[in-house]
Amino acid sequence: MTDTLSQFSVLSLYSAMAIYAIAFIVFTFDLARGAGREANSAAASDSIVRSTGEGSTATLTRVRADAAVRSAGSGRLASIAMALTWLAFAFHLVATVLRGIAASRVPWANMYEFALTGTLIITLVFLVVNLKWDLKFVGAFTTGLVLLLLGLASTSFFVEVVPLPPALQSYWLVIHVFVASLATGFFAVGFALSLTQILQARREQRTVESKATRLGWMSRLPDSAQLENYAYRLIIIGFIFWTFTLIAGAVWAEKAWGRYWGWDTKEVWTFIIWTIYAGYIHARSTRGWRGTRSAVLAMVGFASVIFNYTVVNIFFKGLHSYSGLS
Repeated sequence: MTDTLSQFSVLSLYSAMAIYAIAFIVFTFDLARGAGREANSAAASDSIVRSTGEGSTATLTRVRADAAVRSAGSGRLASIAMALTWLAFAFHLVATVLRGIAASRVPWANMYEFALTGTLIITLVFLVVNLKWDLKFVGAFTTGLVLLLLGLASTSFFVEVVPLPPALQSYWLVIHVFVASLATGFFAVGFALSLTQILQARREQRTVESKATRLGWMSRLPDSAQLENYAYRLIIIGFIFWTFTLIAGAVWAEKAWGRYWGWDTKEVWTFIIWTIYAGYIHARSTRGWRGTRSAVLAMVGFASVIFNYTVVNIFFKGLHSYSGLS
């Protein structure tokens, strides 16, 4: 029975990955198509202004802005990609639940299972956030990242269902790892928005300087300041969850090993990540850091999360070795 459920879990996962791949292509094609529409709209607007003799900068700017609004309003492909992402999420959820049932425990005891659950939550955060804000433009990044991590997990980190090590046989496993996964989901979307913010700021600067840019499709997106606000709000939520992760980990360590802190490699990197994001929030809210500097710091924070999950788990030995490949 366990082997059958495990096989169905893998089959559901592969189905989810196939649909994620299609969603990624559609998201990307929507952005590329938007670039073409924007270029054609801008060229047509220039032609209209010249033919009517309204050559003023204000008129040209207004017409281009109207063209951009019309371009941004056409999101059929993005809607299709979102529907595909919801479908992929459903298969992904089934794969995760079946893995848990097969193991008779929560499915996050090793790197494969954490990747399964972590990417599920990244997708969930992206989908839920889009119910409040229209952030479909980071769909290509989100589905691409999830597809990459699932591909890595299924090819390099996969292990058969095994019993929990004694150190993990605690309700703190559910609390600690689930909250860490939630934080990672918010950090991932915040990273995507920060990267988009940097590209948007560069496009805006080149536009002010009347220089050519290859990022015309980004005129359909919010300006860099709004992107930064979105990222900041999501990262704050992620930071709250990560703070709880750090505290819960310390409490669990005291119950499992008789001490709250022992300078284990995993513990140190969890604290380093917390420090980076604390610095990001502090610098932006009290030191007036805005724009590229804050975005880069947010991206460094998420890079540290990925480093913690991959390099630290694989190459560093310690009390958290059970979070590796077995």
